[in-house]
Amino acid sequence: MKTLDIRARMFLAAMLPLALISTLLASWALFARYDDVQSAYEQRNRLVSRQIAMASEYGLFAGNRTQLQGLAASALHEADVRWVGIIDRQGLVLASAGNPLDAPALTASLLAAQGHMPRRRLDWVSQPVLASDIALDDLFDGAAEPTVRANRQLGQVVVAFSRQTVDDQKLNLALGGAVIGGLSLLFGMMLALVLSRGVLLPIARISSLVHQIGQADFQQVHAQRAQISPTDPLHDLQVSIHAMSDQIWATRDELQAQVALATQELRDKKEEAEKANLAKSRFLAAASHDLRQPTHALGLFVSRLAQLEHSAQTHALIGNVQASVQALQNLLDGLLDVSRLEAGAVQVNKRPFALAALFDQLAQDLSDAARDKGLALRIRPTGAWVLSDATLVYRILLNLVNNAIRYTEHGGVLVAVRQQRALGLLQIQVWDTGVGIAPEHLLVVFNEFFQVANAARDRTKGLGLGLSIVRRTADLLGHPVTLTSRLGAGTRVSLTLPVIDQPSASEVVFGGEENTLADLQGVRALVVEDDALALAALQSVLQGWGMQVVGVNGTLAALQQVAQGVRPDVIVSDYRLPGDANGIDTIRQLRSALNADVPACLMSGDTDTTLIGQAQAAKLSLLHKPVRPAKLRSLLRRLLVE
Repeated sequence: MKTLDIRARMFLAAMLPLALISTLLASWALFARYDDVQSAYEQRNRLVSRQIAMASEYGLFAGNRTQLQGLAASALHEADVRWVGIIDRQGLVLASAGNPLDAPALTASLLAAQGHMPRRRLDWVSQPVLASDIALDDLFDGAAEPTVRANRQLGQVVVAFSRQTVDDQKLNLALGGAVIGGLSLLFGMMLALVLSRGVLLPIARISSLVHQIGQADFQQVHAQRAQISPTDPLHDLQVSIHAMSDQIWATRDELQAQVALATQELRDKKEEAEKANLAKSRFLAAASHDLRQPTHALGLFVSRLAQLEHSAQTHALIGNVQASVQALQNLLDGLLDVSRLEAGAVQVNKRPFALAALFDQLAQDLSDAARDKGLALRIRPTGAWVLSDATLVYRILLNLVNNAIRYTEHGGVLVAVRQQRALGLLQIQVWDTGVGIAPEHLLVVFNEFFQVANAARDRTKGLGLGLSIVRRTADLLGHPVTLTSRLGAGTRVSLTLPVIDQPSASEVVFGGEENTLADLQGVRALVVEDDALALAALQSVLQGWGMQVVGVNGTLAALQQVAQGVRPDVIVSDYRLPGDANGIDTIRQLRSALNADVPACLMSGDTDTTLIGQAQAAKLSLLHKPVRPAKLRSLLRRLLVE
């Protein structure tokens, strides 16, 4: 509903009381005149009827119908008389005149004094005819008392009157009242417009002035100052508004100057922060790459060293070195997983798979760790099938069970499935009898580097990235993760997945691949690595697996080896190579020179997510340094089979 403007509101405020008072006064006067006209009309009707009744007395007494008929006919000459009837005391009509249709029904109701005939627009009046009492005086006895006789009804006279005249009078009164009322309202309207104009114009100017101030059009506001008249009823208000406008104008200019200065300072700070962030990113990328290279070489050297014969004391020292290297590798791998999940570089491939194969692989990978701590790792068999990414689900469970083993000193760890078929869901639950989690820590255990019972940062209890990776991976898959715990009693973590019926032919087979992997004994490998230490370590590990290895430090040297007749079965290349070369282009050139699609993989100390996309586009497997020997060996065997 559209609201009324101030002009309309003021007009209504002036007109509504006037209209109400005029209407009430006109109505009162009109109804008073209506009553007067109606009373005069009814009084005249009774008077005419009474005169006819008096004139009919002798005719009724004598039974002279001729005289009565003449009386009735003469009565029609009276104004508004439409029918006259003279009736004797027995109800017999002795004389009548006028239109018979205007005669009222001659029933007992005629004894009433008056009545109405709405359809004919007539009123009728019944007047009784009474015999006059005549007092007989004795002329000779003045003291004689007069004879008193009761009046005797001889009959009655019925007269029908037309309402046309009185209705016309009422209509004329109504029309006259309406005309007078309309003229009064019109005069009041004109008077209200004239009187309100002196107030409305200043208000309109003030409204326009305020609108222009709101639009910050101070030039136009200043130009209107000359239009203010000293006789204006709102002169003081307009002067005050202009003064306020001047103050706002000055304040706005001052604020704009301050905002411009602050914006420039903020822009400078932002540019400085961006430069610092870029420098930090470059430093971290370089530091990460430089840290991964020696860690990668160290891990390979230690792995190769562990394959050799040693004394018990040396073997124990090598085990300690391996544990330290593994802790460093776990930290770097955890940071890499977190950065990939944050950058959205992890691809999800949801397909049906059986949980049984995943549980078998879980038991195979973690049974030794549980046994070394004296814990019972129980994984209940299940025949359930789910729809998800088998690799990512396995990473989640691996982190959960690893975490449970680390923080459990006595008892065991249980992995079980609870199905909710009605909802089409199932829960994979990981139970432990460990230290438990306090209620105030339940919401923060999924944060990076947060550990409930590791204030001393014992590296054997992990790095605090496992649950963070679990939450991020579960969010990526769209699978809810819930956690319940009792301090000192244990913890239960549940992963909810969509359950499906077992398909006729599985699209995903998880685990059970070892029988299809190739043997590495005698396999010829061409290794391209610009870091001499990493190259030596990788050659040593590959040779320890029985492979024939040719190592070079760049693209040109690799092409020269091919030109000299080297025919590798597999190519392993670092991504960063001397000059502008990179591993992807090097592998492409080597395949072209060999005229064969030789299996190949990339290794890199870079964690840039764009590198992952480039490797996927080139259909090359990418291993991030430091590379675990077992992972490298599994990849090489799989590549040779494919």
